[in-house]
Amino acid sequence: MAPSFPYWRLSGFYFFYFASLGSLLPFWSLYLDFSGFDAVAIGQLTALLVGTKVIAPNLCGWLADHTGKSMRIIRWASFLAAVIFSGFLFDPLYFGFAILTLGFSFFWNAALPQFEAVTLFHLSSDSHRYSQIRLWGSVGFIVTVLAMGYCLELVTLAVLPVIVLGLLVAIWAIVYMTPEVSLSTEDKTTVRLWPILKQPEVIAFLLVCLLLQAGHGPYYVFYSIYLAEHQYSTTLTGMLWALGVFSEIILFIFMRQILQKVSLRHILLASIALAAIRWLMIGWGVTQLPVLIAAQVLHAATFGATHVVAIHLVHRYFGDQHLGKGQALYSSLGFGLGGMTGSLYSGFYWEQYGAMFVYSIAAVLSLVAFFVAYFWVGRNTKNQSDLNS
Repeated sequence: MAPSFPYWRLSGFYFFYFASLGSLLPFWSLYLDFSGFDAVAIGQLTALLVGTKVIAPNLCGWLADHTGKSMRIIRWASFLAAVIFSGFLFDPLYFGFAILTLGFSFFWNAALPQFEAVTLFHLSSDSHRYSQIRLWGSVGFIVTVLAMGYCLELVTLAVLPVIVLGLLVAIWAIVYMTPEVSLSTEDKTTVRLWPILKQPEVIAFLLVCLLLQAGHGPYYVFYSIYLAEHQYSTTLTGMLWALGVFSEIILFIFMRQILQKVSLRHILLASIALAAIRWLMIGWGVTQLPVLIAAQVLHAATFGATHVVAIHLVHRYFGDQHLGKGQALYSSLGFGLGGMTGSLYSGFYWEQYGAMFVYSIAAVLSLVAFFVAYFWVGRNTKNQSDLNS
């Protein structure tokens, strides 16, 4: 029986969006290094790439919740992201890189949180199937990161912007074909946003998201450079990135069953604890390939599990009326402010104190997130059925 929602169009967006991420995340720092930028500049430019998540998702979330035209906003954001990114084809200098990064990433980062909300609206009472759609994003990431790792062994890094642009055009094409959700813009004030934001558990949840993503900073910005410094090829680097995301796919396949047996709180706490261990393994065990392999398998917990838990908690905390704004806050404070913080401290300390020090900071941030979550997040959340209450 065919699903009652546009499964392949929703899945197609995640495939191409995370395919673009798979070409940017592991290799953009290498491209910046190839373009002549030092570690501080790489950290700054990467911070700009994620920093626009602080504003863009909130602005688009507000527009989507007040107009009920989420897909129209996503289509324009996807189109403008591709147009602005094309400027990288002309080999700009630092200032040009900064301006183009701000413009492109503003619209690119705006699209995903709203599409998450669109997906949940399409799924409606089938929200437990979210993982089955989201896993196609992981597939797209793996396909791209493996292909790019092999490709960059054969050709110059100068081709990277061309490939990314092609994927951005594919994103725009798929959202153009995705149907608009039928949202009511009436009676939006019956449940106000501010009382939700004042809840201690919501504040703690957003702080945990921020700290977790700040901890991911050294991984997202300098992991590929760190491996290159220790003579790992781009093919092997791509395979390690792909392994992390492949472990995500396995988790997503079984996430529905896991949610029926294990509380969101316990999944979150275990995943945060594993994040602290993972950063120490990478920072201090880079010369040991088995250690790096084990650390990449933990990506299923440090990103995959925490993201699924966060998506469900946002839906629970903010409800349907403020879902767009809730997804935007999660994205902007976690991936935006948290990611920007991680990028900046990574770039600032990388050459000054070294990779081991930087990854140790990431582990400490994860431990702080663990204690915040332990005392304030999810004490009353038992299982998937709670999410629909």
